[in-house]
Amino acid sequence: MSLALMAVLFSLGWAAATGSFTLPNLLFGGAVGVVALYLIRDRVEAPRLSRRLKRIFVLAVVFAYELVMSAVKVAVLVLRPDMRRTLTPGIIAFPLAVKSDAEITILANLVTLTPGTLSVDVSEDRQHLYIHVLDMKDREEVVRGIAEGFEHRVAEVFR
Repeated sequence: MSLALMAVLFSLGWAAATGSFTLPNLLFGGAVGVVALYLIRDRVEAPRLSRRLKRIFVLAVVFAYELVMSAVKVAVLVLRPDMRRTLTPGIIAFPLAVKSDAEITILANLVTLTPGTLSVDVSEDRQHLYIHVLDMKDREEVVRGIAEGFEHRVAEVFR
């Protein structure tokens, strides 16, 4: 996607967000878009941007799938008459492969938004993310699921 087309899209997006499609508002949105594109020009090169958009889309699909599957699993757990005897809650120290603040924040938010898990804290050395798991039968399975799912996809988006 060319930078000029992106500036036009920013202009239209601005006008849609403000609800005013007047010429001064479109020009202002375009000017803000051009300045923003100038500031991040090394990050929005056409091949790199299209790859990143594909990776963001894949992450969104993985999140939607995990959201539905986790919601069903939690609903089944909660509706069982013997819920208190079958639940095995716990807190795990998830070893982080992602390192930047943005990557850790997005991973923690994705984990928290998925039913049955909650990000509690990040260790001082930023090596572990503490996660509360509602039903933890196998710690290694939980760690592997997060590492191969969300963490892997988040790393792909940012690299």
